[in-house]
Amino acid sequence: MRASPLAASLASLALLASCGGGSSGSNSPSAPPPTASTPTPSPSSAPCSLANRAAFVDEVMDEWYVFPDLLADVSIASYSNLEAYIDARVAPARAQNKDRYFTYLTSIVEENAYYSSGSSAGFGFRLSYDTAARRVWVAEAFEGAPALGANLDRGTEILAIGTSSSDLQTIPQIMASNSVYPDYAVYLALGPNDPGVTRVLQVRDQSGVEREVALAKTDYALDPVSDRYGARVIDDNGKKVGYFNLRTFIEPAIADMRDAFADFRAQGITEFIIDLRYNGGGALSVTNVLGDLLARDHVGDVYYKLALRPSKSAEDETYRFASRPQSVAPTKVAFIGTEATASASELVINGLQPYLGDNMTLVGSNTYGKPVGQYAFDLEECDDRLRLLTFKLENADGNGDYFNGLGDTVPNTCLADDDLSFQLGDPRENMTSRALDFLAGRSCAPFANGADDAIASTQRTSLGKRGLLRPEQPRNTAEREVPGLF
Repeated sequence: MRASPLAASLASLALLASCGGGSSGSNSPSAPPPTASTPTPSPSSAPCSLANRAAFVDEVMDEWYVFPDLLADVSIASYSNLEAYIDARVAPARAQNKDRYFTYLTSIVEENAYYSSGSSAGFGFRLSYDTAARRVWVAEAFEGAPALGANLDRGTEILAIGTSSSDLQTIPQIMASNSVYPDYAVYLALGPNDPGVTRVLQVRDQSGVEREVALAKTDYALDPVSDRYGARVIDDNGKKVGYFNLRTFIEPAIADMRDAFADFRAQGITEFIIDLRYNGGGALSVTNVLGDLLARDHVGDVYYKLALRPSKSAEDETYRFASRPQSVAPTKVAFIGTEATASASELVINGLQPYLGDNMTLVGSNTYGKPVGQYAFDLEECDDRLRLLTFKLENADGNGDYFNGLGDTVPNTCLADDDLSFQLGDPRENMTSRALDFLAGRSCAPFANGADDAIASTQRTSLGKRGLLRPEQPRNTAEREVPGLF
């Protein structure tokens, strides 16, 4: 779908920024794909020279960037790499909290592999940290990956990291090496996400047993809905509650979602917990399916509106809920979210709010705040994909300015910590328990308006003491879409 080697391919919504949402999926909205004319290379330059790649970026940005007045006029001559140049061009938007590394350069091959199958390289776990206590835990382990194969699962504490048993450094030692960003020191200690990278970990299991584990990073396919706990029915004092946990919005999730909601529907379940606590986003096409499955009584009603810059308004879209045979008709929904809940995840919550009203809540803490999305523009011969912020999102009521998160826009909230003592979906786990309280009409403590700095700091303490370990600017698609991934 490109008119020339530099023509851009239109993809889907991107969700997960450096700290919680900002890349996009692989399927296009119905609008025609954007195209960019080929910049004329200078006679002495190679097709993939920095100058030519920057010319491609400039042409696309100047035509498509959703905030055209917030682009800086800078010269590639001042930069040694394209990533730094892109950051400089969008710096004014970043300063206004509107583009927190949502615009970035990635690999076409690597991103396509992730969105089609969840392909990634690593140990296969998600890590949580506490900088005050200088501790690190496994928040989630993925099936078919090295970590779970070595019996490292939710709640396992990592005590030390090394390249061998002889050079192990404790987590306090590693964190002390960077007084400004102690969590980032741990991130670096775990090494690059390349197949074959090995580390020795000293760990303490939930049972209190300490041991050493040697792990090698491998390629594996991330299952977006866990076979262990992704979809289950919770018996809450004789009432059936449907629990659904979605790790990321990639294509393989669609079949899992259909199967889960077909079972919920067959059992007549009308109250749900939708757990998006670690979900940094993903493909808009997959987001559409989850919305449809939760809106059987609202077929034809507006789910969300997608708006481009004024010069591209002809490409604006409105997505309406579609009929699906597995759809349910919820009477109450408790969404679980955290600072890691971003983009596509926020879109689902925001899109359903006009129809659920007071019958929905957000459990956990405030979300990341990404009411915008990206299209993909490809420079194929260089394996460059520019994920460019190109559209804004809002729900049927016009709510679309939640750059500070959804906490002060939803009708109900329930403050809860991420409880690593129990598996996800266990009714004893704190966030799941608070969600059940809301569904049953039991009281829960609300969290504060995200705009209130004093109380927002308390919220960050409740999550931040167990924040997901991740860099401000992720290195690959999987890190963007699956916060805390290693």
